[in-house]
Amino acid sequence: MTVADSTARTPLDLREGEQVLTGWGRTAPSAALVRQVRSIDDIRDAVASAGARGILARGLGRSYGDAAQSGGATVLDLSMIDSIELDPTTGTATVGAGASLDAVMRALVPHGWFVPVTPGTRMVTVGGAIAADVHGKNHHRDGTFGSHVQSMTLVDGQGNVRLLDPGSSPEPFWATVGGMGLTGVVTQATFDLIPITSSRISVDTERTSDLDDVMARMVDGDDAYRYSVAWVDSVHPSGRGVLTRGDHAPREQLTGKDASSPLVFEPAVLATAPGIVPNGLVNPLTMRAFNEMWFRKAPKRKTGELQGISEFFHPLDIVQDWNRVYGPQGFLQYQFAVPDAAGHLVGSTLAALRSVGALSALTVLKRFGAANPAPLSFPQPGWTLAVDVPAGVDGLGPVLDRLDEEVLAAGGRLYLAKDSRMSPAMMAATYPRLSEWQRHRDAMDPDGVFTSDLARRLSL
Repeated sequence: MTVADSTARTPLDLREGEQVLTGWGRTAPSAALVRQVRSIDDIRDAVASAGARGILARGLGRSYGDAAQSGGATVLDLSMIDSIELDPTTGTATVGAGASLDAVMRALVPHGWFVPVTPGTRMVTVGGAIAADVHGKNHHRDGTFGSHVQSMTLVDGQGNVRLLDPGSSPEPFWATVGGMGLTGVVTQATFDLIPITSSRISVDTERTSDLDDVMARMVDGDDAYRYSVAWVDSVHPSGRGVLTRGDHAPREQLTGKDASSPLVFEPAVLATAPGIVPNGLVNPLTMRAFNEMWFRKAPKRKTGELQGISEFFHPLDIVQDWNRVYGPQGFLQYQFAVPDAAGHLVGSTLAALRSVGALSALTVLKRFGAANPAPLSFPQPGWTLAVDVPAGVDGLGPVLDRLDEEVLAAGGRLYLAKDSRMSPAMMAATYPRLSEWQRHRDAMDPDGVFTSDLARRLSL
């Protein structure tokens, strides 16, 4: 059954013609020719007419670094390829690659279905979710988005339309999952859904006294929850935090207005960040104030609180263009995954960033479960820490270079969808299956049609 069409489309900022593009961190801009495509034939035509700098598909631009831009190339806007079809008998959805998770949720939640994985924003496309193999608060239980894809349609570097699935075409399928858009243009995907009886999340919240406390509680208790995430106070030396865990609330748990409309989902944007924000707004003083407020506003312990989907999964989406608060210099996110044995790097990383005044309001800690077969998929069993910091902090570069070495020595890696500064050597050393992925990529795109600023920077 078709449950949405173009009327559910999430508006994009892209327009056809020459555009200067950046990632969500608003650093390292590059100019490209943006072309809107409406069909597979349009994409095949773009492949056939690709110039020396190649082509690249772009979603909603929520990769923090340079993954979704390509200087001098043709960048394809797939926002018109956004159909959403639900099959309630199989519990799957077949969705155009240009549809956002926001549109997917608006279409499916009222019918009693939820996406298998959502990152911290709904404003990513299905194609982008596959390309980055996004993860969410449920990785320890449910893995990545790509792990739930049953099949996808892709236009490869020779203009061939290919149907990929993990059973009959495992190598190109898993090369595309997490492949950062470099194996071809995904046009449509069919993926599993989670059945729900309400649009509310039953949430348990507890404040933690220090970093050891929050990590111990996550190790001991995360298996009892589908979703788990900890916010960590990056300013306070103790690493105190707020742990929130939960699952989809059954309809029987709802009362009052919620019970009368159990599957309503109408998220709203309540504010828009100003277009011009001066440098210095995000500084040690404001970061200390924010972290103190955020810690104090959380209950010491509260169980079974009913929260909306947006409140629990996507709190930042309530402020449109929130990335502007970092000012003209932008920001970067440092996100790593390390094995359990290297959990000490969580605390030492925060200490190193504090030492140069790189303080963060958005410091998120999660547990990862088993990895999937994708060579470039980021998650691996253990810990992942994500820290947003202003890009212009003095001394930040050398600190991050040193942290890279520690992550490498621990057997960890950085997340390509968030990276804006990793070296080619770090990439090759921390993604040991890179050459395997390159072989599969070359088979799908022998002429190197698909490329990006990230691909050039990391010698992919």
